Amino acid sequence: MIAYLSGKIIAKQDGSVILLVNGVGYEVWLSGHSFESIPLKESSVNSLPTGQAEIGQNINLFCQMEANERGVKLYGFLTAAEMEFFKIVRSIQGVGPKAALEISGVGSLEKIQGEIERGNLKFLDGIAGIGAKKAAKVILELSGQIKTAQKAGKKGQDIFANDEAFLALSQLGFVKEQIKKVLTELPKEIQNPQEKIKRALKILGK
Repeated sequence: MIAYLSGKIIAKQDGSVILLVNGVGYEVWLSGHSFESIPLKESSVNSLPTGQAEIGQNINLFCQMEANERGVKLYGFLTAAEMEFFKIVRSIQGVGPKAALEISGVGSLEKIQGEIERGNLKFLDGIAGIGAKKAAKVILELSGQIKTAQKAGKKGQDIFANDEAFLALSQLGFVKEQIKKVLTELPKEIQNPQEKIKRALKILGK
């Protein structure tokens, strides 16, 4: 099961990116909101429109894998909370992965929660396969569940919060996203914090 990818964008298509990770290209499908929210490289801010990720930039994505008779697809999310919310929406009978991705990407979780609490069916207008009847069902089943996604997201994002190697490398001044990427890619058998730091320094110091 692929749950997280950290790599370089080598191609963009409508609704998806191809992410190069350790020499392997993964096609990952994103919601429109995620596409627009991908942080640009600092050097690109003045040269690209807001929200258009640059080919060659590195991004980190939480992933959910879906398999059916037509093949396997990876759906990507910028935060763990968005991924957990996608899973909740996907569990609703009659809502497929494509519709679930678009629903989870209508806006921020806070915005979606507000629309659900107000019972606003119109915020789901335009999503393929979601008519008025199904929209009402989605809102009914989602009421009160977004908080679950937010809690799960915070838990997932804190994966390095108490990591001794991560904290030590952060204090040395390395960029946190680079540290996370390096530590994630270290062999799983390396569990000793000192060994992690030693290995990571060799990579970060290049």
